Amino acid sequence: MSKRVVITGLGAITPIGIGKEAFWEALKAGKNGIGRITHFDPTEYTAQVAGEVNDFVPEDYIDKKESKRMDRYTQFAVAAAGLAIKDAALDLEKEDAERIGVFVGTGIGGIETMHSQYEKFFAKGPSRISPFFIPMMIPNLAAGQVSIAYRLHGPSSCIVTACATGSDCIGEAFREIQRGGADVMLAGGTEAAVSQAAVAGFAAMKALCTDHNDDPAHASRPFDKNRSGFVMGEGSGIVVLETLEHAKERGAHIYAEVVGYGANSDAYHMTSPAPHGEYQSKCMERALKDAGLKPDEVDYINAHGTSTHLNDQGETEAIKRVWGEAAKDVSVSSIKSMTGHLLGAAGGVECIATALSIENDFLPPTINYETPDEGMDLDYVPNKGKAKKVRAAMSNSFGFGGHNACLVLKKFAD
Repeated sequence: MSKRVVITGLGAITPIGIGKEAFWEALKAGKNGIGRITHFDPTEYTAQVAGEVNDFVPEDYIDKKESKRMDRYTQFAVAAAGLAIKDAALDLEKEDAERIGVFVGTGIGGIETMHSQYEKFFAKGPSRISPFFIPMMIPNLAAGQVSIAYRLHGPSSCIVTACATGSDCIGEAFREIQRGGADVMLAGGTEAAVSQAAVAGFAAMKALCTDHNDDPAHASRPFDKNRSGFVMGEGSGIVVLETLEHAKERGAHIYAEVVGYGANSDAYHMTSPAPHGEYQSKCMERALKDAGLKPDEVDYINAHGTSTHLNDQGETEAIKRVWGEAAKDVSVSSIKSMTGHLLGAAGGVECIATALSIENDFLPPTINYETPDEGMDLDYVPNKGKAKKVRAAMSNSFGFGGHNACLVLKKFAD
């Protein structure tokens, strides 16, 4: 019999707040975290806005010498993991470190390091490349550095599935615990790609919002008729998962129970989702089947909701495919309207938001929702959060390459 898995710790580093409390208060208030890019001068770029984490000081969480050997995306991960461990009141001195694992992924990895080292290479030659270039850049070092920082010897892995990364890491960590491979897992995603090359690349794909450079607060507008592309964000979301028995034994606070995980592939296109949300709906169905729940038992969907035409339309159609007539009763919101799209970190941060929604029976809003679009007539929790009893909730993540991942969380009941 598979083990029950619960969420006991939350570590959030986001454009609207660092730490569980600041993040949740900002979500409830519908705070906008998007502004003009400050990491570099965006004047020559078609997309000039992003969700930046402007109040992050690495040395508050990591030894100064060690932090200089980490790309920003890894710094975020180590810091978010520390916040999650502290929030879970997990005493690592008393735990069996071989039974605690780390599944933390990133969609892009150390692109800031890559950019800076390439500049040095072309300007000064190969002898000037840093010996830390490769370990700062490669995607698995977030998981590796979290394991090293907290001396965790259980399974350690980095799943890279673009914007589904964070959710897949949590889903696979859930599976690892279910099958007895670990008692505790730190899982989620991290990203720091608000950099020159990445912004230019996504803009060249016509994926980013470029018509709100003078009005950043209204740039990200999921499900709104006038949405025009996503807004890049950065940060990290990491949760502590553990067996119910382990959590109860140490008297841990339980935010929610993880009961379902589904993953599949559109197998359709490099960047575009399959038409009409066909395989996104099948991924949702997989997650619901895994959870043993019917659609009408789910009260809230934390949507992928990127603010792009194809995603928002397809996700709405997918929800209607699965929920049918009950689609009008399920509430759907996208916190990307506030944070921007955190790419590989999105699923981790949104899982945290979903767990807090379940615990508090409160739904964060989709801000900037002004003009309904044809055929998109769900309850998108427009502009203002609302109280609602949440028995169970789903968190959706869909990535380039057709990667789909859905998590189902449930209010904990002994």
